[in-house]
Amino acid sequence: MFSQFLNSQVALLLGAWLIYFTVHSALASIPVKRWIVSCQPGLMPAYRLLFNLLAVILILPPVYLLYTTEWAWLWRWSGPAWWLANGLALLAVGLFFWTLSYYDSGEFIGIRQWRQRLRRVEDQERFHISPLHRFVRHPWYFLGLVLIWTRDMNVGLFMSALVTSLYLLIGSRFEEQKLGYYHGQVYARYRERVPGLIPNPWRFLTRRQAEELLADDRDDGNQHD
Repeated sequence: MFSQFLNSQVALLLGAWLIYFTVHSALASIPVKRWIVSCQPGLMPAYRLLFNLLAVILILPPVYLLYTTEWAWLWRWSGPAWWLANGLALLAVGLFFWTLSYYDSGEFIGIRQWRQRLRRVEDQERFHISPLHRFVRHPWYFLGLVLIWTRDMNVGLFMSALVTSLYLLIGSRFEEQKLGYYHGQVYARYRERVPGLIPNPWRFLTRRQAEELLADDRDDGNQHD
């Protein structure tokens, strides 16, 4: 009886995550944004705000299932491993908040698009390289993976960690296509020199190399203006 209940809860949890990831990816895609522009252009200034609001709403069901179901524990950190796991998690959280200063929070949330009544599909910002972007192309994804896999793991958290990791891997590929569309050759050169999800000590940009790459992007932009 308990195993049947657990299997049904796992199925519900995975279904909730599948709905979240599918809707989130679809609404973030360029084809859907183009369709909105063609059908309801007046909606575009609020698109990013609504996108983030829907993301918050859709993540509530899997989070609810995670924390209201009595999942069996698979492992729990203790001793030196506890200190290491939680130290890495705290470092990941700290680095996340540190990187926020390198993003346009108004654009990320959608406030700037709403205030300026922007209807463009493309990102409004130029290509930029934060300190962490010199070492990994998707630093938030990497920090998320660190945070996920340093937690004590029960069945629900483990299944969530697996599907989230898979989503970040697949999602990063789609994100690469979108960034290549937005930023062209400069992003292709950046992609050749910096790893995607996991930092590699032999593949990174020095500060000078990052500045040179950004200078090339500005020169390309001036030629198109």
